Amino acid sequence: MDIRFGTDGWRGLMARDFTFDNVRRVAQAVANHIKGQMPKPTPKPSAVVAYDRRFQSDAYALEISRVLASNGMRVTLCSETLPTPALSLLTKKLKTFGIMVTASHNPAAYNGIKVRIDGKAAPDSVTGAIESCLDRANPMRNGADKFLRKSFRKEYVDFLRGRANPSRFIGRLSKPVVVDYMYGASAGMMGELVKSGRLIEMRAAHDPLFGGIHPEPIEANLGALKERVLKEKALIGIALDGDGDRVGVIDDKGRYLTPCQVYPMLLEHLIAQRGIKGKIVQSVSLGYLSGRVAQAHGLPFEELPVGFKHVGEALASGQAVIGAEESGGYAWKGNPPERDGLLTGLLLLEMCALSRKTPSELWAAVEAKYGKSCFRRVDFRLHRAAVDKAVFTAKVAKRLPKKLAGSAVKSMTDIDGVKVVLDGGHWLLLRPSGTEPVIRTYAETDSAKRTQELLDAGAKWVHAQL
Repeated sequence: MDIRFGTDGWRGLMARDFTFDNVRRVAQAVANHIKGQMPKPTPKPSAVVAYDRRFQSDAYALEISRVLASNGMRVTLCSETLPTPALSLLTKKLKTFGIMVTASHNPAAYNGIKVRIDGKAAPDSVTGAIESCLDRANPMRNGADKFLRKSFRKEYVDFLRGRANPSRFIGRLSKPVVVDYMYGASAGMMGELVKSGRLIEMRAAHDPLFGGIHPEPIEANLGALKERVLKEKALIGIALDGDGDRVGVIDDKGRYLTPCQVYPMLLEHLIAQRGIKGKIVQSVSLGYLSGRVAQAHGLPFEELPVGFKHVGEALASGQAVIGAEESGGYAWKGNPPERDGLLTGLLLLEMCALSRKTPSELWAAVEAKYGKSCFRRVDFRLHRAAVDKAVFTAKVAKRLPKKLAGSAVKSMTDIDGVKVVLDGGHWLLLRPSGTEPVIRTYAETDSAKRTQELLDAGAKWVHAQL
């Protein structure tokens, strides 16, 4: 089958697309790429292989390790599950290549492979090179078990403790904190970081079926967390996705805070309390309040294509100091250029502790200063093959109407799909997935009704163009 890396890795349905044979093909392509990049003569190239809690992730990781070792690489296989940001940290610290077996937030029937290098997601140039190496040689397996096994869990927890120092502020929290691991790879780690009887952990068991939900920290999957926050009269609910790089937030009133609300709250804290100054970046699918925060503090602001790898590149190169994406990934100066759900969760607790305010109060202050945000994303499937993103964008942009849902179109950008900006900064983004017959539609206005009207108008517009 044709294997392609998307915004963050290759994913497929297990036993149909994501098979041991295809995993070996990818592993051999990775080995071919790495060996091709190394100058001659050179010591053995190295790699760390990690995996999440999905069904057979450990077995896939073992097979990847065997293929890489058979190619003469120094391979270390993690001896227990790890979140993706932990692997990113290791690639920076050990100056090694990282391969993560995970399908992140996808349903339980899926699995996948992420590639990490220099503390961040591998850029398109690297994943494209790996794709070009596919099937150049049959997977080698004569190295069987010539690799190391090692635990890195404590190393990652110690890193988080050193970066966030929860003992500095945890005593100031007056209410319980609920952490929802969504049965993912971060399970139990917040408990190791925050030694407090006020910490309540849920969905920490190992369940490859993820309790029948998708391990994605969006509102539709966080009903149990909402109920627990209200029952415990908790300060905040923090949810982590399947591989621990994304975070979802439930405030003290049991309300889901969208990333378009969370990001400006984080910006206010990082700029005002931590003194971080420089360019602010975000994916084009994130909201308008963050741009207003940057403007209020006199800081440059830029939107990037969807995919945290673009944010990570901006942070790694020093072009940006804080970055985020719409799916709940955040990163800032002083850490690896990688989204990290646990690190963000600790920052949220720090915000509440130092300000002595609840999340609902912090959001109310941001809303009063910068305006309301009602954001929603809707994906709808097409009865045809995946749409070519470039062709779709060119076609829709060419037929851009002067008005949409009764509002004048002020501007249009085609960074990733078509983003239309209307009066008041309200916006609609239409973006094909590129790998599935799916159109992703995003909208943000100052009212839920208005946002839904924009999404409805966008759906009609897209169908008219296809």
